[in-house]
Amino acid sequence: MKRLHTVSAAVLAAGTLVGLIACSPAEQSGSADGGHTTITFTSYNYGTQGAAGTGTQALLDRFAQLHPEITVKPQGVATADVLTKTKAAVAAGAAPDVVQIGYSKLAEAFETLPTQSMKSVAGTDWDSSVKGIEQGFLTTGTSDGEVRALPYTVSVPTLFYNADLFKSAGLDPAHPPTTIDEVRTSAKAIVAAGHHGVYFGIVDPGKSDYLTQSVIDSAGGSLIGANGSVALDSDQAVAGLEAVQGLTTSGLQPAVRVEDALSDFAKGNLGMFVVSTALSGQLEAAAKGKFELRSTGFPAFGPSAPRPTFSGAGLIVLSKDSAKQAAAWQFVKFLTSKEGYTMITKDLGYLPLRADIVADPQYLGKYFEDHQLLLPPLKQLAAVSPYQSFSGPRANQAVVMMQDDAIEPIVLRGADVRSTLGATAGRIRDLVGQ
Repeated sequence: MKRLHTVSAAVLAAGTLVGLIACSPAEQSGSADGGHTTITFTSYNYGTQGAAGTGTQALLDRFAQLHPEITVKPQGVATADVLTKTKAAVAAGAAPDVVQIGYSKLAEAFETLPTQSMKSVAGTDWDSSVKGIEQGFLTTGTSDGEVRALPYTVSVPTLFYNADLFKSAGLDPAHPPTTIDEVRTSAKAIVAAGHHGVYFGIVDPGKSDYLTQSVIDSAGGSLIGANGSVALDSDQAVAGLEAVQGLTTSGLQPAVRVEDALSDFAKGNLGMFVVSTALSGQLEAAAKGKFELRSTGFPAFGPSAPRPTFSGAGLIVLSKDSAKQAAAWQFVKFLTSKEGYTMITKDLGYLPLRADIVADPQYLGKYFEDHQLLLPPLKQLAAVSPYQSFSGPRANQAVVMMQDDAIEPIVLRGADVRSTLGATAGRIRDLVGQ
């Protein structure tokens, strides 16, 4: 089993629902013509509605200004399809040059894609380019002792809440819930006032298991055991998921998918929404002029401090041609630069990955004076637990199995938690050989 490293206190951020934009094999291959180079970029944020899509386009536009000698052709691919479509493109000899790939798929990507050492791609440019990136982030894309993916868009789950609904339910918005028991109590008051109480965005088309891991870890468990075994069916995992399921069965959490909950929250009819910080910009825009939006950290699920798990994506380079590889590195270097990470925070809503830009007025210092939603998760980063991945070439398939066969029926349909986790864990063990 592989563990993607945790991070220390200064910075972080994660994934959204996305569409698919077709691209011909000729476009996918990239090209180099004299001093001009064309490369392709597969992204699950590109082409989507809201901040993720517009923010990604802003990054592309800025890079085009800085590097007119390089043309980047973006390709939008849904989060759940990034790995499979990239594998198919590689097999067809039309591999994209740069790929945004989620952490849930990264371990399998290292096993099945021709990823390259980013240090070898960067050459002598490496040390100066990555200096300042939080070391914990820098190592999240390590395989066989080499950094093969640079951290790009990383997030943590956060509790966003409607302060107006808190007030109408007799709750104090200045003191939001910090534990799952307090979440339940607050949700009861909001439901009694005629609205939906809370929603944990644990079931979504992207199979975002980071929230599943956040619940399990905060309950004292772990997806992967100390000996590398699958621990999905541990007592702690059962307890954590029973607590989330209990919100649904008691009528405090609507039994809907995350898209419907997002719509409900945007309309001002949902009191609390536990989702990725990556949605902060979208939620802020939806709340403007309708209700006061606030945020607080991920809740504790027991006597210990909460341990939310980071999610999001790294950037890998698949270019083999030297000219395209050099161009791909310039693109990756920009996206992970001070300016790139600043734009990613401001325009896409992810947390910053360089500690030195957080307070710098040239970058994010003034931004955080006016944008308070990301401050609670920033403060909680010291307790962030490492993202854990199943091992082997079927790791992504195992994540999908866990989310579809266990988490969705448990949270939305009232399936017995212990037996469902036990049966799914057994199938995953057979699938990944653990």
